[in-house]
Amino acid sequence: MILREVIEQKEAEYLAPYAALSKNTRGRVHEEEECNIRTPFQRDRDRIIHSKSFRRLAYKTQVFIAPLGDHYRTRLTHTLEVSQIARTISRALFLNEDLTEAIALGHDLGHTPFGHVGEDALNRLYNKGFRHEEQSLRVVDYLEKKGKGLNLTYEVRDGILRHTRHNKRILSRTDSEPITLEGWVIRFSDRIAYVNHDLDDALRAGLVKDIPGELKGIFSGSYGDRIGVMVEDLVNASKGKPIITMSEEIAHAIDLLREFLNEEVYNGEEIKREREKAIRIIEGLYLYFKKHPYLLSRYWDMEVKEGENKEGIERNIVDFISGMTDRYALRLYEDLFLPRRWPLG
Repeated sequence: MILREVIEQKEAEYLAPYAALSKNTRGRVHEEEECNIRTPFQRDRDRIIHSKSFRRLAYKTQVFIAPLGDHYRTRLTHTLEVSQIARTISRALFLNEDLTEAIALGHDLGHTPFGHVGEDALNRLYNKGFRHEEQSLRVVDYLEKKGKGLNLTYEVRDGILRHTRHNKRILSRTDSEPITLEGWVIRFSDRIAYVNHDLDDALRAGLVKDIPGELKGIFSGSYGDRIGVMVEDLVNASKGKPIITMSEEIAHAIDLLREFLNEEVYNGEEIKREREKAIRIIEGLYLYFKKHPYLLSRYWDMEVKEGENKEGIERNIVDFISGMTDRYALRLYEDLFLPRRWPLG
C-alpha cells in the first residue's frame, strides 16, 4: 500500500465513527490525481499555507489597526491560535485533525484590511454586500493563483464558508451550519480564540483593567488558564457525541465576556477614533477605483480589463481592497490622495 492509503486506513480504525474520513471526501471541483504521501485534507492544508493570501494575514488587523507594538495580535496570529485550539479539541474528540487544521488556516483568508471595520465598510459600499467568510471561499476558489484557485476539497470549503455565527451567542444555531464536526470545532475555536486574545491585547493596551467581577470566579488565572477552562468544558460536553457543544454555564460566560469586549474595546472611544479613519480609507479607495476603473489593472495583478469582466468592476474593486494588508491600504491611500513630499533644492 502507498503511504496515503496507510494513513487513510489508520483514520478509519482510530477516529470516532462521526469523524470525517479523508477517503470519504466529497472531492474537488476539478478532479486531480491523488498524492502518494498526503491525504486530500493534508494537501489542502499545505496549499493554504503556501498561498499569498495566507502570508498577507501577517499584516492585517485583528483589533488594533496597524499596531506598532510587536506583541499585539494580527489576523495571522489569530489564525494560528484558532488552529492550535481546534487541533487540541479535534485530537481529544478523535476527529480528523488534518481537516480541522486546513479549515482553521483558511477561515480568514478573505478578511479585509483594518479587521471588521473594513468588512463593515465594504458591506455598506458594495451593493451585493460583503462577508469575510464568503470572500475567504472566493479567495480559495478563484482569486488565488490569478484566477485558478486552490481547488480545495468540499469539506474544507464548507468549513471555511460556515465558520462564523455573526455575533450570535456561542450555542446558537444558524441557517448556515457546517456539514462536518470538524467545521463545528472551528466555529467554537474561533470564538474561544478571539475573546481571549482580544482581552489579552486590550489589557496590554490599557483599554481595560480587568474582566468583569461576575466572570472572575469562572475565568480566574492567566490567558492560558481561561482557554483551558473553555476547551476542557467543550471536550467534556462533546465527547462520545455526534455534536460539538458546551455547558450552558461556560457558554453563557463566554457570551458575557464577548459583550464586555464589544462595549469596552470594539466600540470603545479609543478604537472608535481609529475606526473612523480606517473607514475613510476604505471608502476613498473604493470610490476612486469606481470612478477610474481603468486604473485598477495598474495596481492589481489579476489584470481585469473593462468590457471583459462578467461580474462587474465593483466586484473586482471589492476583491482588490479586501486582499490588501493594512500597510498597503495606507500606502496606496497616501499615494492617491496626499501630496508628495518634494525634496528641498
